[in-house]
Amino acid sequence: MAGDDGAGTGDAEDFYPAPWDVGVGPYPPPWPDDPRLDPELLAQGDRRNVIDRYRYWRVEAIVADLDGRRHEFAIAIENWRHDLNIGTVVRTANAFLAAEVIIIGRRRWNRRGAMVTDRYQHVRHVPCIADLVASADGRTIVAVDNLPGAVPIESVTLPRRSLFLFGQEGSGLTDEARNAAEFVCSISQFGSTRSINAGVAAGIAMHTWIRQYALGPN
Repeated sequence: MAGDDGAGTGDAEDFYPAPWDVGVGPYPPPWPDDPRLDPELLAQGDRRNVIDRYRYWRVEAIVADLDGRRHEFAIAIENWRHDLNIGTVVRTANAFLAAEVIIIGRRRWNRRGAMVTDRYQHVRHVPCIADLVASADGRTIVAVDNLPGAVPIESVTLPRRSLFLFGQEGSGLTDEARNAAEFVCSISQFGSTRSINAGVAAGIAMHTWIRQYALGPN
C-alpha cells in the first residue's frame, strides 16, 4: 500500500490491514530490491505514523527524501519553563514540511506531543534570542502574538523565507524576542479568551504560509 516511490503493493490477502489497524503488516515475499526499505519493517510490518509513500522505508531514507523538498520557512519557540506545546509545534512543523524548528532557552522539551515526528524533522537548540538572530540564515523573523500594533496575519503577505517566532505559553514573547522581530503578526479571534496556545498559533501561522506559497501560483 505504499505510494509509487515505496515498496509497491503485494498480492497477499493479509498484506492489507483490518480497518481498525494502524499501518501495514509484513510485506509478502519476494521483497523489492530497494535500499530505502528496512528489512525489519518488511518482515514485521510497519505501524509507524507515516504516509503510505514511506511505508517500510528506513528513517534515514525518509529524512533524505523530505530534505529534498522542505519549505523555506522555519519555526522558533521560546522555552524558558519547559513549554508543553513544543511537541505539538514539532509535529505540525513536520506535517507542513518546515525547514527546521528552533528551541530557544531550555534544551529539554516534552517529546510526547511530537508523536515521534522529531525523527523526521530537523530540531535544533539555541540558548538565547541573540543566537537565534545570528543563525537565522537570512530569514525574516516574524513574531506571532496578539500585541498592540500587531498586523493581522490574515491580511499580510508573509516573507517567503519566514522565521516564525513564538513565545512561552502564558507569558508570550519576551521583550528580546519582540525586539528581534521584523514585525509582529496577530491571529484574529472572536471569543472570550485572550489568547490561543502556542501549538495552535504555530499551526495557523504555518498554514497561512502554505496557502500563500505552497498551494498557489507562487
